[in-house]
Amino acid sequence: MLFFKYTLWFLSMPASILLSISAPKNKVGGQAIIEGVMMRGKEKVAWAVRRANGGMVIEDQPFVSICQPKTWYALPIVRGAINLYESFKLGYKALARSADIAAEDEQAAKAEQKTEEKPKKENSVKEKLFFAANMLLALGISIGLFMYAPMWTVNRIEFIKDSPLLFNLSAGVIRIFLFLTYLAAISLWKEMRRVFEYHGAEHMAIFTYEDGKELTIDNMSSYPTVHPRCGTSFLILVGISSILLFTIIDALYIQYFGQFVNVAHRLGVHLLLIPLVSGFSYEVLKLSDKYQRLPVVGLLIKPGLWLQKITTRAPDNTQLEVASTALKAAA
Repeated sequence: MLFFKYTLWFLSMPASILLSISAPKNKVGGQAIIEGVMMRGKEKVAWAVRRANGGMVIEDQPFVSICQPKTWYALPIVRGAINLYESFKLGYKALARSADIAAEDEQAAKAEQKTEEKPKKENSVKEKLFFAANMLLALGISIGLFMYAPMWTVNRIEFIKDSPLLFNLSAGVIRIFLFLTYLAAISLWKEMRRVFEYHGAEHMAIFTYEDGKELTIDNMSSYPTVHPRCGTSFLILVGISSILLFTIIDALYIQYFGQFVNVAHRLGVHLLLIPLVSGFSYEVLKLSDKYQRLPVVGLLIKPGLWLQKITTRAPDNTQLEVASTALKAAA
């Protein structure tokens, strides 16, 4: 049951973390985890997780991105790819810890029902291997469903497969459709709605903090659950950017090396380009956040905000408390 639950959770994780964007205001990032929220500040990362008994686990650790000014890591495109890697690394760690806490609570509840004895802690190595297997399985399913399947489908249409533009446009449209369908489907799952509520709480806490207000329930409740820098919006940008960049790269590859041998060959080339696509999308997201008040930019970011109507839900006060606690520990 836990294996199935955590695999589904990972597959639903929009982009692991809100991407921190350099701007005059103090920006932070965050992520909803299992019954909790992880927050990333300038020098620390912290998470708060609600236990089954109503208590809260609060943990923090130092973290400073390597994308410091005046280094090549801070170059446009490069910083986006590195930021994505750091985000997934931190997101994986926070998710793994929240899963451990959820498993401990579940074991304690079962032990109490059966013997009223304290549960024995499982072997940590076994738990880590179990969780790693979940992540690898989910990653494989994600690549197969959202990358290979659209490409395989389009490749079967003769007049499309030999055109870089038509191929990537068609595959991109199918990919985005599958992603939207999947998000809509998992939003029906009760436990996933809990995650989406914490996602909303995370956004509301970040809005409050970035506006320089105190992190109280009343202050946070006045903000919306959708945020222009959300990872969900980032994925929409990735989907659109990939159409453009994959088209250009495919055209160059075919010109200099000839047609792709098969779909797997083309997929391999595209996977190598993920850092470039993510870095480019990061720069677009950064600019859209900076100039979001311009009418044309406001229109461009609306699809991402609409999509967040699926991936966020209105949280209750206890969830807002968790989000504010995590942010206070990280700030």
